[in-house]
Amino acid sequence: MKPLRCALRFAFVLLAASVQAQTTATEPWVRATVSPAQKATGLFVQLQSAQGGRLVAAASPAAGLVEIHEMKLVDGVMRMRALPDGLALPAGEPVQLKPGGLHIMLIDLKQPIKEGEAVPVTLTVEGKDGRRETLQLSAPARLMAAPMKSH
Repeated sequence: MKPLRCALRFAFVLLAASVQAQTTATEPWVRATVSPAQKATGLFVQLQSAQGGRLVAAASPAAGLVEIHEMKLVDGVMRMRALPDGLALPAGEPVQLKPGGLHIMLIDLKQPIKEGEAVPVTLTVEGKDGRRETLQLSAPARLMAAPMKSH
């Protein structure tokens, strides 16, 4: 009975790991604040969902409020707005969150974010089957003009 129980436990762990690994986040970073008065900043990252789904929520202990946003040119004016229904993640296609486009806003910052600091962020993705997974990110803070470092 013990070998069967061990095999079942191992199979469950593998299944749980495969459910958790449906979405990947690569090269996350947060824009460092430029003054103590700055109360918001952006998180940028590339997301890819194997099965497809939606980025439905984001949270960080560094901010009082975290929202999924887009910037878009409307009638010749660049406008930023929250996406209350989340962000579609088409199956197998990378979705780039970057300055001037899709991004995550960290609002009501609890303190300035200095270059080089790691900012914890949790993203919640809902798959097409309704299951949710969370991604725990540690996003380094960098200045807007700073080059990305390879890992």
